[in-house]
Amino acid sequence: MRNLLTLTVFVFLFNTVVFAQGRFDDVEIIPHQLTDQVYMLEGAGGNIGLVIGEDGALIIDSQFGDLSAKIKETIITLNDGPINYVMNTHWHGDHTGGNENFAADGAIIVAHQNVKERMSKESVRGGQTNPPSPLAAQPVITFGEDLQLYHNGLKMMAMHVDNAHTDGDVMIFIPAANVLHMGDTFFHQRYPYIDLSSGGSVDGVIAAAKAALLIVDEETQIIPGHGPMATKADLENYLLFLNTMKSRVQEYTTVGRGLESIDKAKVLEGYEDWAWSFINEDRIIEIFYNSLTAR
Repeated sequence: MRNLLTLTVFVFLFNTVVFAQGRFDDVEIIPHQLTDQVYMLEGAGGNIGLVIGEDGALIIDSQFGDLSAKIKETIITLNDGPINYVMNTHWHGDHTGGNENFAADGAIIVAHQNVKERMSKESVRGGQTNPPSPLAAQPVITFGEDLQLYHNGLKMMAMHVDNAHTDGDVMIFIPAANVLHMGDTFFHQRYPYIDLSSGGSVDGVIAAAKAALLIVDEETQIIPGHGPMATKADLENYLLFLNTMKSRVQEYTTVGRGLESIDKAKVLEGYEDWAWSFINEDRIIEIFYNSLTAR
């Protein structure tokens, strides 16, 4: 019996390791050039912003740690200097998972102070307890509301938007390039994930989209946290979705009706094709309902 138990545990651990090693084998890091100096890198996890020049490179978010080698290889084809900075839009692992690897090469990690706070503590998400991030992965420069960073002759403006996707979200605007990286305050052509356990809220995501629309114009290239490159019109459509969903779900919350009473087809009408692997129709309704009833 003991031998059988030992064998079972071994098989489980072996399969877990194999899955972890093979999960990203087929992922390609695809660069999308936005200007002479600015790119979006598409891979797995949050979209990466890349700023290059004679001084080296700066990246916005770092995806998963297992992809760091591929990300570095792609960046080298575009710019052969060092990666000097990693700016994080928020604390989730699909945006910060590579921090430690880039820091080991000398990159300085920059993020909102709530990102540092959450990465330095044990967290519980989806019923699963996660240990703190390694110290080397955590930001070494943090800020409260706004930060301006200059690199390769470009000014980058990091602006905190509170209680949106999380409580530590920043949008990063590069005025000279007219590029805005919105992190996970913007999911393009798909249902958003609003992390209520990390201080996120429906009202905060709506406020973030409104704030972004005050910055952008018809020529702005918008990097969403997830999804393809976007424009002002795409962001306006996203805000329309958020407001529409809020209004429809509120019809149930204001009269005290439970989550199970919601007419899914009615609430999601016109947005059925926005479902994806992480946030399906049931989950987006649950997120909106829980956020609106928690106010």
